[in-house]
Formats: sequence, C-alpha cells, structure tokens
Amino acid sequence: MPAPKLKTVTRTQGNTRALKDGTIAPAMCRLDFEEVPVIADAFRRMVRGLEFDVCEMALSTYVCARALGKRFTALPIFPMRAFHHNAIVCGRHTGIDSPAGLAHGEVGVNRGYTVTTGVWARSILQREYGVDLDSITWIISGDEHVAEYKPPSNVLRMTVGEDMAALVASGALVAGIGLDPQSAGLRTMIPDAADAAWRALRDRGFYPINHVIVVRDEVLSAHPGLPADLFEAFTRAKREYVDALEHGRVAAPTPTDELYLRVMEITGADPLPYGIAPNLAVLEGFVTDLVRQGIIARPVSVHGLFHPDTRELAG
Repeated sequence: MPAPKLKTVTRTQGNTRALKDGTIAPAMCRLDFEEVPVIADAFRRMVRGLEFDVCEMALSTYVCARALGKRFTALPIFPMRAFHHNAIVCGRHTGIDSPAGLAHGEVGVNRGYTVTTGVWARSILQREYGVDLDSITWIISGDEHVAEYKPPSNVLRMTVGEDMAALVASGALVAGIGLDPQSAGLRTMIPDAADAAWRALRDRGFYPINHVIVVRDEVLSAHPGLPADLFEAFTRAKREYVDALEHGRVAAPTPTDELYLRVMEITGADPLPYGIAPNLAVLEGFVTDLVRQGIIARPVSVHGLFHPDTRELAG
C-alpha cells in the first residue's frame, strides 16, 4: 500500500528545512507541504475547517481549541520559541515608565486575546512585575482563531478602522502587546527588554514555547504508529539544524538563528528540545496562565494534551 500523502503546513525555518526539501522524511507517510505566507492564517484554517492533516499551530490556540472539542491532537514537537519581554510597548512620550502604570488602564492586544504572544506577555507582567491583570481592560484588534471562544468581560474589541499603534503612541491606550516597538512613537515598556529576557532564562529557565505540531484525529486513528514516526522525523530535522548552528554551518544566520545560538551559549543545551519531559515546567506554567487569564475554564493535564504514543518521547 502506498504511503499516505498528508497535507502539511509549517513555517520554513532551520529546524523544518530538511523536511520541506525532502532530505529527511517520515517512514510511514509523505508530507505534502502547502505554503501559507502568514502562518497564523493556517492556524485559523485548521481550527475552523480542519483543512490540513499536519499543521503547525500557536500553543494557546491549540489548548483553547482542544478545550472546545476540536478534532486534532498535538505531538510534543515545538518548532518555534521566542521571548516576549519586548512585546509590551508604550508611547514614547506618554508618561508610562513601568508595568505598574498599567493597572486600571486600557491595553491593546494585536489580533486576539488568545494569541500566544499575548498570553506570555501578560504572564510576564503578572509573574515578574506583580500587575493585576484583572484590573486592566484589554482591547483586541481582531477576532479569535477559535470562533467559539468567549473572552472575559474585561476584553473588548477595538473600533473598526482605528490604528492600535497610533492609539498607544498617543496614550489613548496605555500600552500595547504584539506591536512593533520600532513603530513611530513607540518604545518597549520594560527597560532593556532583551537583557530582561536573558535574565529570566538564566535565573528561572523561562523559555516560552510559541508553536506546536497538531495532527487531525481522523488521520491519527487511521494510521497507528504515525505519531511516533512524525516525532522522529521532525526530531531528526531539528537535530541536523542544531548541529549546523553549533558548528557554524548556517549561512547568513537570521535573527531567529541568532536567538537559538544565544540560548545554547547560556544554557549549554539544545535550544529546541522536543518532548514533554524537557519542557514540563514551562508547559505547566503555561496551562496555569491560560486558566488565570480566562482562556480555558479549568486546569488540564499537560500529558493529556499530547498523543499517548508520544508522551514518553524526547528529542
């Protein structure tokens, strides 16, 4: 029987490139990649229409979607990680000089309330700076990937046609999350945000996960053994990339490549560990944040978020 062809979406980056160019492939299937220029569009299409067999997805979107019964399951493959101290911005001349100034104000969130950058940024505000998130009115600029999700009462939609960056620059919004800090009139709220992120990594191992790989449940049911096979293929591609990074074989490194190199320098470890065990603390913290922020109603088991055949795998 020919190997099934699975419609697949991931970003093209170092740790997926060998899969996308075919130099590394799963044993049990063919990955038929579709290019989606804005990867967030793929998240929405997967959540709302189950358009893909294998799909990269924002971690918060996945957990929210699973809580609402969407028919796909994650493998503990985390193709993208980032830091989010610099995602919190304010106007250059609006008088806000610390996160404490956000209490009881209105803070913009680019796109939806459930976007992963927003979750991590709010976590930073609460955990590192003691900000009462419930005291803030969150103003979102778009809708949610998971259409059935109902946000808390302190989450409101921005007026159609308004420019969130301009509202933050003018002080009409005291801050914004997920906006470009290089935009006119904006600056990062946390001083030396990059240094603050590296300190968080050194001091408490804070290394946020942004994306995960999900597979349609129908595909998983039809092909026993596929979860472990996919995990192995993604892991081989990632290891090839990390080895190239470590030994200076990545031509013209991107900012993402440089970030992972810096993580290796600080931790002495793989900057993209796959599997539950090496990521358990950050995943448990993320689930706690999702409950605190009203994105899921109750705590869930981290292990229960992932396919049973992959819960003991690491790579």
